[in-house]
Amino acid sequence: MVARINRRGKPRKYLLSARVFKAGVRITLGWGLMDTPSLTIDAHPLLDAGRLSASFTDSLSARPSPSWLVELLSPTAETPLSATDEVRTAVRDLLRHGGYKPSGRGKPASEFLRRAANDGKLGPINLAVDLCNVVSLHSGLPISVVDVDRLRDPLRIGIPAPDSSYVFNASGQEIRLTGLLCLHDAEGPCANAVKDSHRTKTHDGTTNTLSILWGTNALAGATERARQWYVELLERAEATVVSPPAS
Repeated sequence: MVARINRRGKPRKYLLSARVFKAGVRITLGWGLMDTPSLTIDAHPLLDAGRLSASFTDSLSARPSPSWLVELLSPTAETPLSATDEVRTAVRDLLRHGGYKPSGRGKPASEFLRRAANDGKLGPINLAVDLCNVVSLHSGLPISVVDVDRLRDPLRIGIPAPDSSYVFNASGQEIRLTGLLCLHDAEGPCANAVKDSHRTKTHDGTTNTLSILWGTNALAGATERARQWYVELLERAEATVVSPPAS
């Protein structure tokens, strides 16, 4: 167990454990922060969500991405994962199940990453986002990464209320969330497999993050393989990983 002090001066206790969440039934599980309520996942026949939390010793503004990580943003980098057409189809089926249409500007974030990388336009943003993008790019699984200290309990993964939306960038653009699996906190939906909320995004002062891997049980073992590599990269980047052993 590791204890750290957050920006409010309140100690946070971390459990060094990990888990992949299979949402065949409604479940409630701890997510690593002992003073933070559990993450509840609504019943879903396809969702195989992975999650992990990470703590950085310095704010992201003081931790630029190392050269080895930037090199992994290339679509031709050698990695232990492979983003295949099978993965693309299965992820779209996952998002389509609730009635969402994962196409055009609403396609999974992992597809945007692949296109940007193929066009030579995928560059570094910050350490937390770059780590997330590398795993998403090469696994084909969409991944959300949010600032833990911007979340408000309780936390839940599920389909939001009809006609829900949120702002996803600094210019105030919104994404409609009808039928789309989302991470929620007390203020509403805040992340999903397409675009994360601007409200909970990482920023220069971020030190603690929560990542959700939007996996599907149609791809046996894919979520856990991606999560394990994510953990390896975070540890190589000298982050403290708070992540459950797979069940």
